[in-house]
Amino acid sequence: MDTASIAPRTLYSTLGTSHAALVFDVRRDKAYDADDRVVAGALRPTADPFALVGQHAGPVVVYCVHGHEVSQDAARALRERGIDARYLEGGIEALIPELPPRWLHPSHVQRAELIDLMSEMARSIGARGQLNQQAAMLARPDSHDDLARVRVPTLVMCGRDDPVTPVRDHEAMAAKIPGARLEIIENCGHLATIEQPESVNRVLIDWLRDTRSPNT
Repeated sequence: MDTASIAPRTLYSTLGTSHAALVFDVRRDKAYDADDRVVAGALRPTADPFALVGQHAGPVVVYCVHGHEVSQDAARALRERGIDARYLEGGIEALIPELPPRWLHPSHVQRAELIDLMSEMARSIGARGQLNQQAAMLARPDSHDDLARVRVPTLVMCGRDDPVTPVRDHEAMAAKIPGARLEIIENCGHLATIEQPESVNRVLIDWLRDTRSPNT
């Protein structure tokens, strides 16, 4: 048994951060066709399972259905090529219960329409698009110092219980932008526009009205 593994909760604690791993869905086609849900941001190789890794120098996580030989063999093969690769303990079956709490407010984690929408959003991006997103996050510079140079009306909005980018991060951004307004959406996690669309729309309408030029 391959011991180079990562626990589902550990994986999800890094997603969306600057040190996030590239995640690959290496399930066999039959298993994927039976359940095409994917981990948010995961890539689904369509040919050579290693082609999408390219020159990526960071960690890689692969998963199959249950975390058995399929993902373990893939992780081992990647490590033989000099890539820091691990397989996901328990596979996607162990990770599925971790998906909603990573992004949604606790009161929304059982809302089937949100779960389905999240899955559809991930699939619609495609493997290449998701790879580009991950690469961009890994390479993006720290722009906090640039915020002080913003000279346009700015709205900073977040969910009160965002588990990915918490309120304190948004407070720090708003504090650096001259005249910025910070709005916090209650009963909301990371995905404010789908968790609380009416509240988000109301905040946007009020802000646009307040910042409208007298000549418009």
